[in-house]
Amino acid sequence: MAADITLDPERLLNDARAGDAATLGRLLEMYRRYLALLARVQIGRRLQGKVDAEDLVQETFLEAHRSFPRFRGTREAEFVRWLRQILAANLADLMRRYLGAQGRDVRLEREIEDAFDRSSVLLDRGLVADGSSPSQQAARREQGVLLADALDQLPDDYREVLVLRHLEALTFPEVAQRMGRSLDSVEKLWMRGLVQLRKILGGTP
Repeated sequence: MAADITLDPERLLNDARAGDAATLGRLLEMYRRYLALLARVQIGRRLQGKVDAEDLVQETFLEAHRSFPRFRGTREAEFVRWLRQILAANLADLMRRYLGAQGRDVRLEREIEDAFDRSSVLLDRGLVADGSSPSQQAARREQGVLLADALDQLPDDYREVLVLRHLEALTFPEVAQRMGRSLDSVEKLWMRGLVQLRKILGGTP
């Protein structure tokens, strides 16, 4: 089920800061699909799918709960960036353990965080037509988060081809090889996926 865009994350942030743990839980859940999508792309590139993205997101939520009293932002964009930083640190730590390295690697954390930022930009700009007109409520939200939620509503093949093409930046022949499909079928899936995605977002196909 897609996240409710009518929820005001900044209001939830304010309530959570007042000590409402249940509200913080609701707030974090609004970003589960977004963080899982970012994690999935980097796990595929760096750990060849040896780690489950959902496990990494759950670990990020636990850390966010522990660290929330130190979070000073008031806007959704600040909160989303903070969550990406936690996710990047967790993924870097996981990679360090897999590689048998010792100690925290700040350079790797920053590299992963930059990769998350690039993926977020691709989500913001790469999947929605210029003519799309999201609702006024949606326009106030982080578009990358809304796109991740919309992608989650697509049939598996549509979602897969869009993620591989736009977030993993594979060519159509590479997507076809990854999915075990013909080039023609992949191109048709891509077009249908974009049309359906834009319908979900309320834009013009």
